[in-house]
Parts: sequence; C-alpha cells; structure tokens
Amino acid sequence: MKQFENIFRTIFVALICFFTSNNISAQEDLSPLDSVEIGLITCSPHNEIYSLYGHTALRLHDLRNGVDCVFNYGVFNYAAPHFASRFVFGLTDYELGIAPTAPFCKYYQDWGCQVTEHVLNLTNQEKVNIYNALRINYLPENRIYRYNFFYDNCSTRPRDIIERNVSGKIIYTPREDYTPTYRQMLHEHLTDYRWTACGIDLLLGVKSDLKTTMREQEFLPENLRYDFDHAFIEHDGRKEPLVKERRELVAPGVQVTDPSLPLTPTHCGIILLVISLIVLAYEYTKKKTLKWFDIMWMTATGIVGIVLFLMIFSEHPTTSLNLQILIFNPMSLFYIWPVWKGRKTVWFTHSMVLTMAFFLGSYWQDYAEGMEFVALCLLLRYWRHHNDK
Repeated sequence: MKQFENIFRTIFVALICFFTSNNISAQEDLSPLDSVEIGLITCSPHNEIYSLYGHTALRLHDLRNGVDCVFNYGVFNYAAPHFASRFVFGLTDYELGIAPTAPFCKYYQDWGCQVTEHVLNLTNQEKVNIYNALRINYLPENRIYRYNFFYDNCSTRPRDIIERNVSGKIIYTPREDYTPTYRQMLHEHLTDYRWTACGIDLLLGVKSDLKTTMREQEFLPENLRYDFDHAFIEHDGRKEPLVKERRELVAPGVQVTDPSLPLTPTHCGIILLVISLIVLAYEYTKKKTLKWFDIMWMTATGIVGIVLFLMIFSEHPTTSLNLQILIFNPMSLFYIWPVWKGRKTVWFTHSMVLTMAFFLGSYWQDYAEGMEFVALCLLLRYWRHHNDK
C-alpha cells in the first residue's frame, strides 16, 4: 500500500478542499451531503498471517463530485525492524491511511477476497461529524496508534468512530447463545493453519478462554459486519435499520493456499513421546541415565519458558497468566549444570508436581495443540529420576 501514499495524501487534500469549499458545518445547509455516502467496508481473509481474520475500513463516497476513498486503520510497515517481536509483545504501531477505493479493492481482488460495503443510514450532520473525526484522526500527530489485536484494531476503530459521532442511538440486536472465547474465535479462522494456531495458543493465557461479550467479539471484521447488518439507529424516536444498502464491491475469487507442513503439532508430539519411551526403555535396560537427553529437554523448555515469562509484561492482557509456563519453566536453565555433572537436584521432583498441576490447569485453559504430549514426555523424565536409585 505504500506505493499509493502520495495518492492517498492527494485524495485527502481533495476531500478537505471539497468540504471546505462547500462550507459544511452544523449550522449551515447540509443538502449537498445527500450525495455523500459513508459505508462500512469488510474484506474477507486471505492467507497472509496479517490477514487471516479479514479487514475493516470506512468508505467515503461523494457521488456528486466523484470523491471515493477508503479510510483504513490497518496500515503498518511489515518490514519494520523487529515487527514480529513487537507485535507479540503488544508494541506495534498502526496508522490511519487513506486510499482510493478502486486500488484498495483491486488489492483484495488480487488475493481472491470478497469485499462488501454496508452503506450506513446517517443524517447529514452525522456524516459531517464522522468526516471531521476522521480528518482529525488523520492529522500527523493523531494518525499513529498503539495497536492491540483484541481491543483496539482495524475493526474496533471504525466502530468507535461511528458510535461516537452519530446523534442517534445505535441499537444492536443480541446474538442468541453465541458466547465464544477469544481463542475459539481465532481457531475458526485457523483450521488450515495448525502450526500458526499452535504458536498463537502457546502465547495466549487463561484470559483468552473466558467467554466474550457481543462487543468484545467485534474485534473480528465479520462479527462487526454482522452486528451492523442487524442493528438499528433511532433518530427523534424513529427507529430505522442502521444499514440502508448492502453492496458487493468485489466478488469472492480463487485463493491459493500454501501447502501445510506434512506433520501437525499432534504428530510431532506423538513422535517425541515415542522417542521418550524408547530412551526410557534403553536406560532401564542399560542401567544408565542419558544426561544429554535431559539437558536437551531442559534447554528447550527453558528457552520457551523465557518467552512465556516475558509475555507476562506484554501489553496484551490475555497473555499475562499462562499455565503452560508450568511445563515451559525458565528455571530449568539454572539446573542444567548440576544435571550435567550428575548431581542430585530437587528440580525433577518439583517439576513433576508442576507438570501434574499443568494437567489440572486444562480445566481453565485450552493449551496449544500437542502440549499434552510434551507434558507426558517431561513426566516420564521426572519419573525416571524420581525412581533412579
């Protein structure tokens, strides 16, 4: 999208000139705005990791003067240094961008995505209010914001702009018996990306398994579109649908999905468990302990444990309490040297207790795929040392 930056700015200046030249304000005649539409744009997902959940934007279309652009709160620089690590720790900055609608739609068409528009049923004054809010948001000092995937993203920002700047009351229709957790909603989009789901689940904690409210579910573009589509707006006691017209700007096309890895996290977990059983049988047969095998496990789980420990300080609230740290424990790194030297330590006894607590914790938290097999592997090692005479 960066190649359109100059066009974005030109269109934005044109918008300012248009509204300024017509001297639109709350006190003046707003009849020219009868030709202006503001719509909620929803783009279906594609297979890039940043678009697995779809996208939302706002469209401003002036039918009379030919101004047609999209206000997009999802602009970011994927090539920025440490983007992935900053995203994980909730330190990613996104910004509001403006794009002409045609190339915006062409981008998603090239990915085979469907793009729909829900034209909102707004008064002229509400259109002015929303436009002014977008204009203020686009000022250099305001356009960049600290992105949060669940609570402040490209879907929640357009919703909040609309809600704060309509004089009428928006009435949402409740969704009966639909109270998924954050994790469940993510999994609905990750059925073909099991390793991606595993990585996300490894970082998410207990709070991601709490039931969500209707408003919290609107971090997903498709949920926001559904809620707007079934909502009403009340003006001077008159209740009308919030959406006055639905349009398909881009029909769904063919999406090319990258081939997935032949082994799933479950397959890998089973393989590790089989290897652990073979090693255990060998140790009992030879009456010896393979220290290198223990150190391999302690190093791997300790390194992952450091990441999970750091996630406690992430700006993502759903990562602060993660029971998977019971098996991915960074403290294991401090016991590598004593184990290598063949000394007796309390590590294996304590870790066996923590691993049992991990299994009990599955009542409150859904773990990443395959983690139960990893825990069984560790339990075998702890049991081996506990019974080692």
